This record gives sequence, C-alpha cells and structure tokens, in this order.
Amino acid sequence: MEIHRPSHPLYGHLRQYISISPEEFKGVLAFFEPKRLEKRQMLMESGSHCSHIHFVLEGCLNMFFTTQKGTERTVQFAIENWWLTDFLAFQNGNNTNFSIRAVEPTHILSLRFEQHERLLSEFPKLEGYFRKMYQIGYGASLIKMKYLLDFSKEDMYFHFTESFPDFAQRVPQKLIASFLGLTPEYVSEIRAKKRS
Repeated sequence: MEIHRPSHPLYGHLRQYISISPEEFKGVLAFFEPKRLEKRQMLMESGSHCSHIHFVLEGCLNMFFTTQKGTERTVQFAIENWWLTDFLAFQNGNNTNFSIRAVEPTHILSLRFEQHERLLSEFPKLEGYFRKMYQIGYGASLIKMKYLLDFSKEDMYFHFTESFPDFAQRVPQKLIASFLGLTPEYVSEIRAKKRS
C-alpha cells in the first residue's frame, strides 16, 4: 500500500468528515506508526499502560476483558476505518483493564498519546474529526446497551447478524457470542433452531 497516495484509507476516512489536502495528509501521517499483526497476536494486554490509539487499515481487532471466572468478554470490535483503544485509560494515561487481539491478519496505524496531542496542536481541524469519532463511538455504545437491556437473547443475536451480515460472517461465532453476552453453545442452539 502506497502510504502517501491520496487513496490511502485514512486519508479517505478523514475527508468524509473534514477538508484536508494531500499535502496536509502527508504531515498528519508522519505522526503514525504502521504495524502488522498476525491472527491472534496481542496488541494490548490488560494491566499494561494504555499509550496508543489505533486505526485499522485492513483486518479486524477485538477488545475484551477476562472475567473473574476466566471467561473472555468482548466489548468492542474494530474493522477497516475504525479506531480502537481503551479511550478512558488512553486519555488519563492509566493502565488498562482490557486486552486487544487481532481476529485476523491486521494492518493498523498506531498513534502514541504524546503524538496525538502534538497532532491536534499542529492540525487543529483534526479536533473536529476526533470529536465526531468519539460522538459516533459513544452513540454506538448506547445502542448496544439498549439491545442488551431491551431485546431477548435470541432477538439480540438475530438483530446483530441481520444488521451486520458481512461482519457476522467474518468474525468467529464465539466472539459474536462473547460480544452479545451469550455462550457459544446458546448461539449454536438458536442458529440450529432457525435452520429447522
């Protein structure tokens, strides 16, 4: 992938929300560190210092925590053009209670907190971009909370898979179950019931 071409995924994503020239984008991109992750490779571990925010160029990440019983519970996914980190720990410079792992081979751009602050100082228009990203992310969290509180488990699963069919085919069922607070066995049961 040619990193400075105007067709770069981050450039295209920025242009959906703000006006930015190819020359400005070259300056923006210099703040980021590209990384490649293998499938199941950890990007962040629970208990570690949360120092980066990540933009997904290709692939898929999941953020999760491990319960006291040792069960992994997914709280968020990130696919192409999505941002992911423990935003509260990132902002406050704290250790995180979450882990991030690659669901598939993944190519990301990582931005360290100090670089993030410098980036916003040098390119103030990105303040508006990130504000919009945080608003969208917060809104999505509220919708997920509504589903968890308002839908039956079966309705929640089918609503998710029907609303995001490509995503549902791409991500392992056990991770979807984890994200929705279901067991993989229950997901298998309701999928079998629908087929019969």
